[in-house]
Parts: sequence; C-alpha cells; structure tokens
Amino acid sequence: MKKGASVLVLGTVDSATITAAQVIVQRGGDGGAAAAKAAGVIPFQQGTPSPSKSVGQIPDYTEGEGTIVSGTTAYKAVKAAQAIVPGGINDRVVQLSDGEYEVHNISVNWPHHVFVSKNFKVLGYE
Repeated sequence: MKKGASVLVLGTVDSATITAAQVIVQRGGDGGAAAAKAAGVIPFQQGTPSPSKSVGQIPDYTEGEGTIVSGTTAYKAVKAAQAIVPGGINDRVVQLSDGEYEVHNISVNWPHHVFVSKNFKVLGYE
C-alpha cells in the first residue's frame, strides 16, 4: 500500500483506538474525496442540516429497530455500502426484521443510512 491509496478499514473502535481487522485497497483511489463527491456524499459541516432526500429503495422501518450485527456479515454490508457511497465512518450495522441491513454512516451530512440487501447489494440510502 502506498501513501495516498484509497482504503476501506474494517475493525472496531474503543475510545480513540481503531483496531483494523481488515484493510482493503480500493483500485483507482484518490484518498476517497473525489469518489465520495461523485457519489453525491455531502461532507460533514457543523451547523449545516442534512438534506432530507433519498435514493433507491428505503424500507419501512423505525430507526433504532433491528439487531446489531458484527463480524463477516457486518464487514460485507459495510464493504457494499462504501463501494456505492464512499466516505464517512460506519459505526454500526443493523439487521432489520426482513433480513436486510442498515449501515449507519456518521461523519458526513448525507447519506446517514445505507440499506443493503440480504445478498449485500445496496438498495438505497437516505
């Protein structure tokens, strides 16, 4: 891996320490900024409200419902979400009642939720 490579880091966070379980080098990366901008990701800016817009299929769910998942399942869901809307930090993956996943995206103003199918394909985001 060389300096400036675009990577996806999968792991756990304990306070300020990130323990990487897997690092995936993303081909053709520029550090992620251009890819995120091209995907329409809105970087976090304090005091700026997030837009209320959605793309694709958004399930009928209540925020906070579902079961937090980890391990290989969470890694696959995050990898799928970051491939479509890169940037941000995914702090949790929740399995919804229908078996689909919600990848919770922080440190960006939009999208905040990325919905992934049971087969790890992005369905939509808001």
